[in-house]
Amino acid sequence: MDTTLLAFAVLGFVAIVLLIESVYLYWNSRHGPVVKRTDARIRAMSAGGHVSGEQMSILKQRLLSESPTLTRMLLRMPRVHRLDLYLQQSGLTWSVGRFVGYTVAFGGAGLVFGVGAMHLPFAISLVVAGAAALLPLAYLRGKRAKRIVKLERQLPDAADLIARALRAGHSFPAALGMVGDELPNPLGGEFRIAFDEINYGVSMNDALMNLVSRVPVDDVRYFVIAVLIQREAGGNLAEILGNIAGIIRERLKLLAKVRVLSAEGRLSAWILGLLPFIVIAALSVLNPGYCKVFWEDPTGQQIAGLGLGMMFFGILWLRKTVRIRV
Repeated sequence: MDTTLLAFAVLGFVAIVLLIESVYLYWNSRHGPVVKRTDARIRAMSAGGHVSGEQMSILKQRLLSESPTLTRMLLRMPRVHRLDLYLQQSGLTWSVGRFVGYTVAFGGAGLVFGVGAMHLPFAISLVVAGAAALLPLAYLRGKRAKRIVKLERQLPDAADLIARALRAGHSFPAALGMVGDELPNPLGGEFRIAFDEINYGVSMNDALMNLVSRVPVDDVRYFVIAVLIQREAGGNLAEILGNIAGIIRERLKLLAKVRVLSAEGRLSAWILGLLPFIVIAALSVLNPGYCKVFWEDPTGQQIAGLGLGMMFFGILWLRKTVRIRV
């Protein structure tokens, strides 16, 4: 099959899928189950009645998917709520259904590319499809890691701001609201959510534990533990938070120093990990016959599989070596 024709076919398929999804999202925003439930609750409250058979929660419930059928299927998956929490921690607006859809779409595109465009054996094409299917997960992990770094850098300022507000005579919930208003996202938004939950009637303990679940940072956990212990045992919370802010700043300084000293090792790990793949890709383009033995000959396929396995474990070993926790 001609490569240009195959590319047009793939692009046409993607365009049709996006068109169908946009039509469905438009219909669901006007006539979906969430809209119907909201209208029913508004009618019930405006009439002075109660919503029968449902216990209304003041906490916002996240949807696994816009489609009820897909939601029921996702609920059967193990650890689906853990994946949903992972998405929430990354700061993305994706639902679990959208993440699964991206994974399947990238995997299918990788399989079509390997079989149709590159004319690779089916086993090698499956490897390409698996690698392509992992791209949404890699993007998700990268966004989550960057967000965690921003949260860690903002936390000392948040603790200092709360300590100053407490010394000025404000209550702790009011100090949370000040942090939410003064600090930029992502930490400001998380404290603003905790402040709103407390205002809507959620207990202080539950609101702080929800903050810990949304912000996967150890320092936030220590911050919440200190606040909860102070609420039970008493003490000078402003002084405690000031000490926590100082400790976090010193740890971040040490972490920055460690990253500078280990920069050469991390760069070497990246070069050693990517160089074999770059070389084989360049040889496949410049001299396709040179690498054909790895795709067509059974012995070459075994050698290629063994090499990929050794490269995988080598990358894991290098990653373990250059990662230093402070």
